[in-house]
Amino acid sequence: MLSDSTRHSELAPSPWVERFVPWIRPGGRVLDVACGAGRHARWLARLGFEVDAVDRDVSGLADPPPGVEPREADLEGAPWPYPGARFDAIVVTNYLHRPLLALLVDSLEPGGLLLYETFAAGNERFGKPSNPDFLLRPGELLDAVRGRLRVLAFEDLTVAGPRPACLQRIAARRE
Repeated sequence: MLSDSTRHSELAPSPWVERFVPWIRPGGRVLDVACGAGRHARWLARLGFEVDAVDRDVSGLADPPPGVEPREADLEGAPWPYPGARFDAIVVTNYLHRPLLALLVDSLEPGGLLLYETFAAGNERFGKPSNPDFLLRPGELLDAVRGRLRVLAFEDLTVAGPRPACLQRIAARRE
C-alpha cells in the first residue's frame, strides 16, 4: 500500500511543469505525451486547457474529466497519431523515445511551449531506468531544440526526491 506522501507525489504535477504553465496560452491545446494515469492531463484540464492525452495504455483515463481527450496509440511502433496537429504546449515527463523529439518540436504552434523532463545518464546508480537507451546523454535535450526553439530554462541535475534520480529538464518556446 502506498503511503499518503508517496500517493500525493505520484499524483501531483511535476514542479517543473507547474513552474512553466503560466507561459502556455490560456485555454490552449496541450498534448500530454506518454500520459500514464493522466496526472498532468487532469491537472491541466482543471486549469482550463484542452488536453490530448496519449499513451499505449490509457486505462488510467477510462473516465476522463472534461477537457481531456485520451488516445491510445503506440508511440514507438506506429505512425504519429497527430499528423499535422499543432499544440500550444507539449508536456513529456519520465519518457524517452528519441525519434519523437524532432516531431514534438515540429508539433508546436508559434509561441508553443515544450516542457520535457526525464531521466538522464547517471540514473543507473539509483535504479531504473538504467538502460542507456532510456537515459538522456549530457545536453541531449538542448541539442534536440538547438536552432529551432528558444530555451527558457534547462537543467541537468541529480535530485533527492521524491526519489533520487538524475534528470534533464527543458522549457523551450517556438518563436
